[in-house]
Amino acid sequence: MSIFRFPILVWLGIATLIFSLGIRQSFGIFMAPVVDTFGTGREFFSLAIAVQNLLFGAFQPFVGMAADRFGPKRIIGLGAVAYGAGLYLTSVTQEPNMLFISLGVLVGLGLSATSYVIVLGAIARVVPAEHTAKAFGLTTAAGSFGMFAVIPGAQSLLANYDWQTAMQFFALCCCAMVAFSAFMKTNNNANPAAAAALAQDKQTLKQALREAFNHKGYWLIHAGFFVCGFHVMFIATHLPSYLADKHLSADTAAMALAYVGIFNIFGSYFWGVMGDHYDKRHVMCALYLLRTAVIAAFVTLPVTEYTAVLFGGAIGFCWLGTVPLTSGLVRQIFGAKYMSTLYGLVFFTHQVGSFLGAWAGGRIYDYYGSYEPIWYSTVVLAFIAALLHLPINAKPLARPAMA
Repeated sequence: MSIFRFPILVWLGIATLIFSLGIRQSFGIFMAPVVDTFGTGREFFSLAIAVQNLLFGAFQPFVGMAADRFGPKRIIGLGAVAYGAGLYLTSVTQEPNMLFISLGVLVGLGLSATSYVIVLGAIARVVPAEHTAKAFGLTTAAGSFGMFAVIPGAQSLLANYDWQTAMQFFALCCCAMVAFSAFMKTNNNANPAAAAALAQDKQTLKQALREAFNHKGYWLIHAGFFVCGFHVMFIATHLPSYLADKHLSADTAAMALAYVGIFNIFGSYFWGVMGDHYDKRHVMCALYLLRTAVIAAFVTLPVTEYTAVLFGGAIGFCWLGTVPLTSGLVRQIFGAKYMSTLYGLVFFTHQVGSFLGAWAGGRIYDYYGSYEPIWYSTVVLAFIAALLHLPINAKPLARPAMA
């Protein structure tokens, strides 16, 4: 199936992710001005972002169940409202502890309802199974395009105004996600095969959860995605500060993160297409081995403007390629009916890793005065994650047909 024949819901999901994840990935460049405003250390801001990511994941199973029952349209709309409210409250608060409520709880809730779990779960219902990894890859790439587009814009706002104005502008952008959700429909007749498969699946949610929890491969998928979360939030949150410590400019840091975004546009689609053509387990192993090599090279070579930008592009190519592959494995093994719920649980594990990556980066820096220990830990974790995917049994589970 050509990407131009995908249902309209796919393109609305892409538009939603551009805003949702583009804004989220820009929070790293807000660290310095927010810390200066409130007079706190880096660990404080890191902990607020860590809480956001932990709750982002903790809410996922519940919003996934709600989307499976009530549809993604309402969930995305309500999530966008929470997202915008959290950003606005962050911009007007005078009390630093309020950041844990606004930037942590409200933005975490908004992200959980407007990002991959809900959008990919909706797409799984309208795209045939043999094309899901490609569709997921294209959709994942949208979040990266948002990162590429939003981060330079955020840096420009910070240069010309203040961080509060930038947050308020982002809060206004959340209104667009409300508009996109209003047109989402999962009862798309363009793919009758997908609709027929869902109609024949009489499995209950309780049965689906029991089936997944008894599947060894499901827990290996959890473990691999934990590592992914640790990587992406440590890098997104602390790379700008790490480069500043190496006496590089804020523009260089913003450009490095922008390169993460633009190269992930190609990387996410590439890994998704590979997942449709080859064994997803082997493709995932190759992706993590590439991450191992890229991070190891970055931490051992001298850090310059050129190596920073090269690192952004290289790590960007394998940044969120895990999303179409991981969600594709869940869809392949367990089917589409309860994908939002089952992938939501996996994504919670991802966000536990994100919590630790964001918080531990600040904690280790404040304790040691250096990011070096955690950089080397990311290399080891990437190699372990590559090995974890090999023993997964990716065969689709057979279920008896219902009369």
